[in-house]
Amino acid sequence: MSTTDTVHGTSPATSPTLRCTDLRIATTGGREVLHGVDYAIAPGEILALVGESGSGKTTAALAALGHFREGLTCTGGRIAFDGHTERVDDLLALPAASIRSMRGRLLSYVPQDPALSLNPLLRVGRQIDEVLAEHTAMDTTERTGRVREVLADVGLPGDDAFLRRYPHQLSGGQQQRVGIATAFACRPDLVVLDEPTTGLDVTTQDLVLDTVRELVTRSRTAALYITHDLAVVAQLADRVAVMCAGEVVETGEVAQVLHAPQHSYTRGLIAAVPDLHSAPERDAPAPAPDGRPLLAVSGVSKRYGRATVLDGVDLELAPGECLMLLGESGSGKTTLARGLAGLLELDDGSVALRGEALGFDRTPAQRRGVQYVFQSPFASLNPRRTIGSSLEVPLRRLTDLDAGQRRDRVHDMLGQVRLDSSFAGRYPGGLSGGERQRAAIARALVTAPDVLICDEVTSALDVSVQAAILDLLAAVRRELGTAMLFVTHNIALARHVADRIAVLHRGRIVEQGTVDEVLARPRHDYTVELLEHTPTMRVGA
Repeated sequence: MSTTDTVHGTSPATSPTLRCTDLRIATTGGREVLHGVDYAIAPGEILALVGESGSGKTTAALAALGHFREGLTCTGGRIAFDGHTERVDDLLALPAASIRSMRGRLLSYVPQDPALSLNPLLRVGRQIDEVLAEHTAMDTTERTGRVREVLADVGLPGDDAFLRRYPHQLSGGQQQRVGIATAFACRPDLVVLDEPTTGLDVTTQDLVLDTVRELVTRSRTAALYITHDLAVVAQLADRVAVMCAGEVVETGEVAQVLHAPQHSYTRGLIAAVPDLHSAPERDAPAPAPDGRPLLAVSGVSKRYGRATVLDGVDLELAPGECLMLLGESGSGKTTLARGLAGLLELDDGSVALRGEALGFDRTPAQRRGVQYVFQSPFASLNPRRTIGSSLEVPLRRLTDLDAGQRRDRVHDMLGQVRLDSSFAGRYPGGLSGGERQRAAIARALVTAPDVLICDEVTSALDVSVQAAILDLLAAVRRELGTAMLFVTHNIALARHVADRIAVLHRGRIVEQGTVDEVLARPRHDYTVELLEHTPTMRVGA
């Protein structure tokens, strides 16, 4: 976009709240990472800034707050701000103290992780009150009234009991809405939202997106929404700017960019978005020769104190089959997955692999049989071990292979997940998120398990990296015959990864069936609700 373009929702005579022109940012070593970025946002408008990890979208967005991460410096460009009460010709030219005085008052930020956005030692009401006390002249009574008001705005209780809660007493969705309430408490002119729904289940995500849209429209706040989820863009944004390698390669109305993209990079991103209604052809899993399931789960229960997390769960998994375990946060799906893997002790019921009972205390052979891939590619590998060393650990503990055989197996497994042997000597810190997740999958597969449990393994990944991981898992099933339990809250992945779906709700399986049966003819109201809240690429749907 040039500096003379008209911003959506405004006339040529109306100034945008924020206009970034020819922004250039480089490392302190002189390598340029943003190459002349332009974007503008009108009052009451949501501009989605999209792109893969490393594209520069977060760097470009944080510049709107006058913030540059350690090791980066602004080398050129201008950011003009025109708020309801204040105007600044160039935010980048302001002293640091002036920028700090604007943050929270005129400029606000909602980070990706709701747990990290809140102080665990302070009550919810106190945290919002602190922002008002710092940036307004309100007295205590007025501030308390505004705290209650802004909590109501985001669909949360404003009573004394809720104000006295600590962050750990809230769900992830409630924490994120408190973060949004804090950001909007002073009625800012600009809010930057950094992937605020990543990791949330579809129902909670839908609520958070509706909250953001309502607040932006009502307060005429300009919003810059950083995301890699194009389905969210279709539901929420007015315009979209696509970033690639530090440049904006395409900007326009959401419908135009998503349905008639001009740039090849944009077309590639769109092609990688999972479609609930179509998927590539897959081979059907082979039934067991004796007709018995590979993994049989019967009457499994788990309680914590008086809270029942799992309540009589029954599941079966055939050889080479992928079963999607679907449910919202708090449904019990991760508890079930970890119980099946022997990572926590179940209270009741039975788990059997090839007819052999699996308890909590398992033999090395039993542990080899069921392996686990964790959600976060950044937290699942020891940063002090090389990738090769991390892959060798389960071989050393669970097999009798000698050192040479272990080394050969590590290199072979890296090849299976499309990483060359040089990765054996590299550390996790030098890998991208997708490479780390491939390495984590390799570590789980290195002992040749019968069952691989994948716990939200694509939730933090870009759509193109997600597509690559899904292709990899399909190849693993095809080439190695490994059965998979795919734990997720993202039903849009169903046709791309699974043969059957089991829907978990409040610790119980409420629906099971083939992917086609569940998606086309859902029987349970909870499944219907999940499908209704799943974002699609249809703009405004």
